[in-house]
Amino acid sequence: MIDKAKVEEALDQIRPFLQADGGDVVLVDVSDDGVVSVELQGACKGCPMSQLTLANSVERVLKEQVPEVSKVIPASL
Repeated sequence: MIDKAKVEEALDQIRPFLQADGGDVVLVDVSDDGVVSVELQGACKGCPMSQLTLANSVERVLKEQVPEVSKVIPASL
C-alpha cells in the first residue's frame, strides 16, 4: 500500500514549477495497485500540454520519489 503522505511530499516538489505557469496539481486518489489519480488545476487544466506534464513531470517525479507508484492518471478518467 502506498503512503499518501509520501505522494503528497513528492507533489510538493512539483507544485512550484506548475504554479510558476499559473497551474497546480491536487492528489485525488491512490489505489492499492499503485495508480495515482491527480487533478491539474488553473492554467494546467485543459492545457494542450497537460498530458505531457503528467507523463514527463508528475509521473516521473512520483515514480522516482515513491517507487510503489505504477502510473499517474488524470482524475477525470
